[in-house]
Amino acid sequence: MTRVRFAPSPTGTLHVGNALSAVANRRFGDWMLLRIDDTDPTRNVHGGEQAILDDLAWLGIAWDEGPVRQSERADRYLEAARAAGVEQRFDGVMLWRDDGSPTFHLASVVDDHDFAITHVVRGSDHRANEELHAALHRALGFEPPTVIHHGLVVGADGRKLAKRADGATVASLRDDGYPPEAVRAYLDELGLPRHDVHLDLDRIRSLSVDVLTAMSDDELAARVGVPVEAVPLVRGAHDLVEARALAASVLEAPSNSLLQARSPETLDRFVELRAPLPDVLDKDTARSVLRELKAVGGDLRALREALTGRDRGPELWAVLHALPRDEAIRRARLT
Repeated sequence: MTRVRFAPSPTGTLHVGNALSAVANRRFGDWMLLRIDDTDPTRNVHGGEQAILDDLAWLGIAWDEGPVRQSERADRYLEAARAAGVEQRFDGVMLWRDDGSPTFHLASVVDDHDFAITHVVRGSDHRANEELHAALHRALGFEPPTVIHHGLVVGADGRKLAKRADGATVASLRDDGYPPEAVRAYLDELGLPRHDVHLDLDRIRSLSVDVLTAMSDDELAARVGVPVEAVPLVRGAHDLVEARALAASVLEAPSNSLLQARSPETLDRFVELRAPLPDVLDKDTARSVLRELKAVGGDLRALREALTGRDRGPELWAVLHALPRDEAIRRARLT
């Protein structure tokens, strides 16, 4: 059995490069430990662990054991070092501080042994630790695991993405409205890159469109947070933020109408046509109302402005489909 571990530090939302490691470990391993590397209190952020758990859940990444916190296993690390006669400084590197708290190096090596990790899958920025950790494993009487390094996710300039960069964190991708399935699919596509890869937001956006297009009306309505009748308004959106904005442009009543005295005949005729029809119009009926208005010279732009407060937006039949009868009539009569 291939046993792996994903071991983030609790510094807040996952960097997209850390998320790549999480996905790579989950795909590679038959069994995965979630370990929280919190031995350095100066780097730990309040709420950082929960942010990581939330990000992993959002991406659909499950683990088989954990979270195991290194801060709760300090006695075990010192016990292992002393039993093997390993000194506080090993190959020039401190293994524990003067107060007895372990450093990352000792804690990671002991944990990998204790949890029978067979493969360590991590970013190439940890390559410098490989030789030290292998030597420490042997000094402690342990067999080193197999180590696999993958390329980093970098920016357009080839440098590691700062967390503040566009799309650099799972939280920012979520806030930008990309569905988790699209972000996960992108990370799955990257696999275990041998070299650094540039973050491709265009690819994530393309995958987002595919994911939203494949959703049923009921599922898309639930994701956007709108009635199912409003789904035609948001079909074709690139992300959930855009979808919500499209829906809001129709469902939220305009604060004031752009139309004051323009084409009252069109609006009166619309009210006459709409009043006897069902509360929710199907697509064909909505289109027939528009054809009837157009046939008598109605100003469809004036109708759109009256119903939405805007002179452009989703197809007008979709607006009629999304607005219940009484609301549509109310807006038409406000002008």
